[in-house]
Amino acid sequence: MTPKSDLRVLLCYKNFGAHVGVSHIGLGVAAMNTSKMLTSIGVRTEVLPLKDQHDLRKHLNLSKSKGITYTHVNVSAPWIATEVFSQLCAMFPQTIFNMTCHSNVGFLQADSRGIELLREGLGLESGVYNFHVAANSERLCEFVHSAYGDPCLYLPNLYYLDHMDRYMRPGWSQTGGVLRIGIFGATRSLKNILTAVGAAIIMHRQLKAQTEIWISTGREDSGEVGRILRAVKALASDLPGLEVKSAPWCSWSSFRKIVGSMHLLIQNSYTESFNMVTADGVHEGVPSVVSEAIQWAPREWRADVDDVDAVARAGISLLYDPRASLNGLTALRKHNHDGVKAWMRYLCGRSGHFDPLSLGETV
Repeated sequence: MTPKSDLRVLLCYKNFGAHVGVSHIGLGVAAMNTSKMLTSIGVRTEVLPLKDQHDLRKHLNLSKSKGITYTHVNVSAPWIATEVFSQLCAMFPQTIFNMTCHSNVGFLQADSRGIELLREGLGLESGVYNFHVAANSERLCEFVHSAYGDPCLYLPNLYYLDHMDRYMRPGWSQTGGVLRIGIFGATRSLKNILTAVGAAIIMHRQLKAQTEIWISTGREDSGEVGRILRAVKALASDLPGLEVKSAPWCSWSSFRKIVGSMHLLIQNSYTESFNMVTADGVHEGVPSVVSEAIQWAPREWRADVDDVDAVARAGISLLYDPRASLNGLTALRKHNHDGVKAWMRYLCGRSGHFDPLSLGETV
């Protein structure tokens, strides 16, 4: 087993922000949070944004010239060519590389090349000792094992929590006033945004409250964005006392402040593996209505993904539950506790592969 003091971890992600017209940095936020968590327990961890796949080789060569050798290199999402990983494994035999999928299998339908790289990665893993395919979702690990009979590392997202006093703030049921509901994240069909908007409209009518529905805008990276936003406008227009407002894509620190100004989030995705926005809400003391896909969230936060009334009922219940924010904090802390164990099992040289016989057990 590798002692903790000898570990040096590099977390890499594709810097989509380096390309004109794309501002998504979710993978960077995830890497930063995981880095903070690992660093807090004594693991030297760095985060490296990559503009293209050749940047990783350049960085490793430069580090080697300075006498720095990484024990582990984690690349978020399948986007680096398999032949590049093969070359890196040969060039840096003392380094363990892994490619981590950051979605469940359903979400991969938006990235057919990612699926190809996942399959190719499983083949590469069978031929070299220092490359692994990983996932931040036990469900995707289970799929890989069941569908292909191949191993898959479980390396969950970790979320760094600091000065957690926000859950003590009074909720809408105590303060009254305008009810602010946030439906944030990329504008994609799989995010189930229209169901969330429909639930918010029901809540507005049943609570008889002046209501604002906040939706992320400014990320025009797919053809479906305009269609979804037009559908939202059609669903929510001409309703007295209800307004749909835009939250332009911004830095993560600014975004968390926007999240903190909400009374409730609705994140009822059809398929997810973690959902950073829900964790942001926990950090800011704001509960979320989520789907079963977001398994770390409290049970009472979850609602049927295709039942608008159930989503609305869950939302109203959370608005009137004085312990909702604290329950979210407890759930996220448990996820972090179990997640750190999974990471350390892998980093210290023990098997970090998903074992279907131990599904649900503490790692």
